Amino acid sequence: MVIAISLEKQIQQWAAELGFAQVGITDVDLGENEAYLQKWLDAGYHGSMDYMASHGSKRSRPEELIPGTCRVISLRMNYLTPDTQPLAILASPEKAYISRYTLGRDYHKLIRKRLATLAKRIEAEAGSGQYRAFVDSAPVLERAIAERAGLGWIAKNTMLINSEAGSWFFLGEIYTDLPLTTTTPQESKHCGTCTACLDICPTKAFVGPFQLDARRCISYLTIEHKGSIDLELRPLMGNRIFGCDDCQLVCPWNKFAQHTEQGDFQPRHQLDDAQLVDLFLWDESTYLSNTEGSALRRIGFERWLRNLAIALGNAPTTPVVIAALQSRRDFPSALVREHIQWALDRHDPA
Repeated sequence: MVIAISLEKQIQQWAAELGFAQVGITDVDLGENEAYLQKWLDAGYHGSMDYMASHGSKRSRPEELIPGTCRVISLRMNYLTPDTQPLAILASPEKAYISRYTLGRDYHKLIRKRLATLAKRIEAEAGSGQYRAFVDSAPVLERAIAERAGLGWIAKNTMLINSEAGSWFFLGEIYTDLPLTTTTPQESKHCGTCTACLDICPTKAFVGPFQLDARRCISYLTIEHKGSIDLELRPLMGNRIFGCDDCQLVCPWNKFAQHTEQGDFQPRHQLDDAQLVDLFLWDESTYLSNTEGSALRRIGFERWLRNLAIALGNAPTTPVVIAALQSRRDFPSALVREHIQWALDRHDPA
């Protein structure tokens, strides 16, 4: 006897075959999240990320972004690789800490391609419908959507946490006009009285539970922010040169984190255990070569040096560190020169 499998069950099977750890389906009612987003924007917590406000209500109303959308398929894919020893790197001020999500190949293309494959399978099975895939590439409230789809809850650190997998995963979405059966969201958040993520933040970027002031967040400062970094914040950034994982590293739920099975997310060019001086002395062609196909390419060579100069200013004073900084004192970029001089002053205040 042949047992019919629902389309929703088939989607789960296809998603697993494509490397996704979980899939959920939600409607497009994000009214509560829209109000939260507007309050966050009104407070100016988005800093220079003008794109967060430039799309009007399309971010919180999927049917405005893609007319006809009535369901969003939300998926997650694990990215944490074993043996990258993040705590050991953070405790070694002469080494460069790079957020774990960006040690391998850029996730955007990989996940988008697999979402497109999944969408084609759904379309072929359903015989109709429209489908658009997104991976952190459009005005989409992906964490709010994932929470409504039952993939976890938005925690006090504003990350999405799954009780069986922690938070070390990427999210992706497929917008569709197919009226699929929705999955059930979790009944409540499960952070309890824990404030580990809020307490550990090096720059005190959390103004309260569930409230992040991006202007003080190291991920924002090292990736999104294009100008000079506040003098007050530079010493607090330590050796973090691209992103920050502190609020995930201390989260108790990440004891359940699952390692990725995707080879593309494995560290490249030994970036999981690199010396600050070595990275600072890359010329631009080396930077471009070693960051090809990586999210690290996003910030460009100038901000790469800016971030490294700050980390070198926070590193132990050694002849090697000082020589590296002095070798670029005349770098063409005023932004880079400013941060190099700050770093040199840290090593020799006189």
